[in-house]
Amino acid sequence: MKARLSFWQIVNMNIGFFGIQFSFGLQQSSMSPIYKYLGADEASLPYLWLAGPMTGLLVQPLIGAMSDRTVTRWGRRTPYFLIGAILCSLGLLAMPFSPTLWMAASLLWILDAANNVTMEPYRAFVSDKLQPEQHSIGFLTQSAFTGLGQTLAYLTPSLLVWLGMNKDAVNSSHIPHIVIVAFMIGAVFSISSVLWTLKTTKENPLSESELQAMRAKPAGWRHAIGDIVSAVREMPHTMRQLAWVKLFQWYAMFCYWQYIMLSLSTTIYGTTDQASEGFRDAGLLAGQVGAFYNFIAFVGALALVPFTRRYGPKIMHSVCLALAGVAMLSIPQIHTPALLFVPMVGIGLAWASIMGNPYVMLAGCIPPERTGVYMGIFNMFIVIPMIIQIFTLPLYYRSLLGGNPENVIRLAGVLMLCGAVAVFKVRIKKTPA
Repeated sequence: MKARLSFWQIVNMNIGFFGIQFSFGLQQSSMSPIYKYLGADEASLPYLWLAGPMTGLLVQPLIGAMSDRTVTRWGRRTPYFLIGAILCSLGLLAMPFSPTLWMAASLLWILDAANNVTMEPYRAFVSDKLQPEQHSIGFLTQSAFTGLGQTLAYLTPSLLVWLGMNKDAVNSSHIPHIVIVAFMIGAVFSISSVLWTLKTTKENPLSESELQAMRAKPAGWRHAIGDIVSAVREMPHTMRQLAWVKLFQWYAMFCYWQYIMLSLSTTIYGTTDQASEGFRDAGLLAGQVGAFYNFIAFVGALALVPFTRRYGPKIMHSVCLALAGVAMLSIPQIHTPALLFVPMVGIGLAWASIMGNPYVMLAGCIPPERTGVYMGIFNMFIVIPMIIQIFTLPLYYRSLLGGNPENVIRLAGVLMLCGAVAVFKVRIKKTPA
């Protein structure tokens, strides 16, 4: 029987998510600029982001299935948290010292694989620990730490400038020193936050019957793949319907992350020259507005809890996606930096909902003994839209979007509105309030 946890126990359980999301925030805010500093072509940027979705597609379902079957004295999920956090910290330390484009792209594969080793067992861990009526507070608290971690990741370069670092100081690869220090800070947060969770929150002990059932299952990655295939075949209907929602929202978010800095550099500073001061200023501005929308996500995730309990995750998710759609459509029309913070409120609320409400809808419809594998499969609904975006956007970036990064942001807004409509097609299993 699962014990009912206090709010602060749920907070301690989710602190490790802060470090994971700080790492993701650094990637979202810094990888396109790093690639441009190392000579990447603007239209080809999506290809260089392939590491995240591909490692997510391959690693998360497999690790999720393996963690369902893992029996160690440390627990089912714990070994994956620790291994992933160590590898992630090493990847963060190495990334900003990349001398060439191919090395940066290769390190991103390692970094994303490490993050994915930690991610899905972590989501399964939350479901393992909490009673069904606490799923909303558990996953939305996780969403709040997503917002907090990414807020600090986006804001760290600006904070370093405010503390006295020279924003124009760069290394031999033209990568600013403030970006290098930000990645070092991320390496520390990645390992320390996961260690805090491991110290304060233990996995629920498995009953003897659960242990016997797990030990009776054949071990090894081949059988884990078989479990994934079986789970896909038996996937709950709610989960299949959520796939359409996630197609729209994640294609949109990938467009936004890849091109928001380039869009701001044209609308606010009138340049896409990576060697110019305006381009570096656009990077700082993108970090500041990104930090703001993640801060809104941090606060909004907790604020959404009572509304989600009252109106349900479906209605709240649709409203939040619609706000983001309107916000993204407005961004290219803004030419004053201060006004950019207004649409970030809508994007922040959507980001809070994206990282919480779909998991609330999912948790009530999957069998508890297969939480790991289904959380891993659910991640495929994130990475497949990203892969589609990577291989389709370059095909029409110049022909349909005029080679203009502002039009990519507009496209993201339209897709968010499509996602808001698609949510209403989802039928969810009601859980106790």
